[in-house]
Amino acid sequence: MKQVYFVTGTDTDAGKTAVTAGMLHQGAASGLRTLGLKPVAAGCEMTPDGLRNSDALRLQESASVKLPYQQVNPVALAEPIAPHIAAQREDRRLSADRLAAFCRGAMMQPADLVLIEGAGGWRVPLSPSESLSRLPQLLEVPVILVVGIKLGCISHALLTAEAIHRDGLHLAGWVANVLDPHMPVLEENIDTLRNSLRAPLLGVVPRLEPCTAETVAPYIDLKHLQLHKK
Repeated sequence: MKQVYFVTGTDTDAGKTAVTAGMLHQGAASGLRTLGLKPVAAGCEMTPDGLRNSDALRLQESASVKLPYQQVNPVALAEPIAPHIAAQREDRRLSADRLAAFCRGAMMQPADLVLIEGAGGWRVPLSPSESLSRLPQLLEVPVILVVGIKLGCISHALLTAEAIHRDGLHLAGWVANVLDPHMPVLEENIDTLRNSLRAPLLGVVPRLEPCTAETVAPYIDLKHLQLHKK
């Protein structure tokens, strides 16, 4: 059975794209057909082919199932600001229903593992009345949480996990992405989260240079997701 996960983070720049790309690469290396989607992206550059987002391009490159860019990132917004504000400034309207329809269309492709990367944190707004967290609810998919390990990460992670559970979704796993390698009591913070989050730890990703799908992948263990090849 195709397995689909929504990847969210404790904040902007928590490392969602790096971890998602690493998971896609790791899955492909294990013989799985992997597919990465970035339904909405704010912060795109104009190219001869149109607006392109670097995170979406990274997912497109890391997945073994290749889709046209417009299917990977159907909503591309120019300014690197909150998506709902970027959309307003372009006189566009965002809705979770529309994003869910885009995702369902892309997921018709044969794949074993589909990762849908969010934007920002769990409650990033799409409009005055709706947040992006509505998308995984509509798709009825479990969530993988990327925790940016830095000062304050314990509270951010626990609050995000509480919100995910309160929204009726299953937290399938979490990844510790070390943003500050010089953080005091780094291991103790990760241990606290390991004991507090009701989900398996899928990996601890150190600060990497370069940070690519290939360098991140060895630090990710997908066995807890119990993925199966078709």
